[in-house]
Amino acid sequence: MFQQTPVYDRLVAERGDIPVQVRGEADRIHRDLAQVLRQASTPQPSAPQSVFAPKVPPTAL
Repeated sequence: MFQQTPVYDRLVAERGDIPVQVRGEADRIHRDLAQVLRQASTPQPSAPQSVFAPKVPPTAL
């Protein structure tokens, strides 16, 4: 790749290694998104229905 320079080393010392931080955040977001997508693809139980709702739809008159 490229050779690190004293300027880059000084910036990392002063500000932190921003590319490493960005990669870490990107990895975290990727894991979170994968988890959300897995949950969305699994069938979720339907919401409980009201005990007062008719079990059979009413017929047209």
